[in-house]
Amino acid sequence: MSTPARFITFEGIDGSGKSTQARLLADALRAQGHDVVLTREPGGSAGAEEIRSLVLEGDPDRWSAETEILLFTAARRDHLERTILPSLAQGKIVICDRFADSTRMYQGLSRGDLRAVVDQLHSLMIGREPDLTVLIDMDPDLGHARAKSRQTSEERFEDFGAALQAQMRQGFLALAQEFSDRFRVIDGTRDIDTVAKTVLTTVLADLA
Repeated sequence: MSTPARFITFEGIDGSGKSTQARLLADALRAQGHDVVLTREPGGSAGAEEIRSLVLEGDPDRWSAETEILLFTAARRDHLERTILPSLAQGKIVICDRFADSTRMYQGLSRGDLRAVVDQLHSLMIGREPDLTVLIDMDPDLGHARAKSRQTSEERFEDFGAALQAQMRQGFLALAQEFSDRFRVIDGTRDIDTVAKTVLTTVLADLA
């Protein structure tokens, strides 16, 4: 099946189910014959995966917000160069679990008013926005409980507490209004299959 290259990102608070929905969308599109690359941030390339452990593990106060912005931007640049842009150049659909919108929220909003710094670095070093962003909206208390129940080593941001998730939810919804041309907000409180069907319908409409 021949379709134009598309860069699709998933965003949402921790525990919203966005990673599961990104995977299910990739599976569904592949079943329809699309050439799909499923990737994630931070990560998605060898260098970026090394940075991932630095920013997602350890004490919540391990890094300042400013240092985090630099680390995430470095990881994203490597990911962009080695995975995202080459895949798009080959006409593939790239589905990414988190991208720059997460940095706008987690570093730009949650730990100080650093959004302008995030946007400046993004413009200088990344210069690419997604074609479509799927925001899986979730009640922050439920999302936080889900995230903590996973009990993985990558819980540094969950350890900031439920209040951060509530702030992030409002921030993501505001971002969806700011970039309304590319954001689609999906109710993530429903069962997984129902959410997946809504996501697929939404994305296919964009691909048409």
